[in-house]
Amino acid sequence: MSAALPVLGAALSIRSIPAHRDWLLERQRDLEIQDFFRADLLDSDWRSIASEIKQLLSGHTGRLGIHGPFWGFKIDSHDPMIRQAVTKRLLQGLDAAEFLGATQMVIHSPFTTWDHNNLDLYPDNRSNLVERVRATLAEVIARAEKIGCEIVIENIEDKDPRDRVRLAKSLESAKVRVSLDTGHANYAHVSTGAPPVDYYVDAAGDMLTHVHLQDTDGFADRHWAPGEGNIPWGAVFRALGRLNSSPRLILELRNHDNVRAGAAHLKSLGLAE
Repeated sequence: MSAALPVLGAALSIRSIPAHRDWLLERQRDLEIQDFFRADLLDSDWRSIASEIKQLLSGHTGRLGIHGPFWGFKIDSHDPMIRQAVTKRLLQGLDAAEFLGATQMVIHSPFTTWDHNNLDLYPDNRSNLVERVRATLAEVIARAEKIGCEIVIENIEDKDPRDRVRLAKSLESAKVRVSLDTGHANYAHVSTGAPPVDYYVDAAGDMLTHVHLQDTDGFADRHWAPGEGNIPWGAVFRALGRLNSSPRLILELRNHDNVRAGAAHLKSLGLAE
């Protein structure tokens, strides 16, 4: 990242975009659309919703992404039939991304806290996990490469921040990188003994191209505005400042009304704009 303060973006939905439209456009902030992870929407007339979103975003030239589907599945399922369903869902997400002109789609990491203690009990477990993910994502990655949409793998329960990075690299595509959710990392740190949030940034290095900024108490996935929890934001942004990958810094809050308050807190600390 450059010496200039990074410009914050936000994760919003069709219902919350209008309230933040002027804020987005004033700095052409990065935006992540959070409507198209929903199975019910992807199985219905999602194009009408996407068309409405495109109209709402007229004049927006910031980087655009979407949160891909994730409810009810993992990308490393042992069951081939489940993997086929996951592939279909993720391809539906890419359909929406292409329609919107989005250049990034967030998907969820397969690693769990159980894995941290048990994955290495058998010598082939890690390689088998990679092969299951590869089977799930092969068609997805090919499509993402074709339409120019980067897939970023977000930490969920990940206790070792290096696992997700190794997985992304093993998929051998310039369109597969990693995402960091600061709240998930803080939960893992406080509740499961994982490293602090800034260690997740350093472990990813320039494979990190997307960040969900949210604050927590380390007990649950709060999605509070920065300043409401106990994440040490100075350490996080110092680590981000060591990167050259210019990750999208996306405020992903449970209450979208608090986006600008969260942004104002980080600005008051001299960390971002």
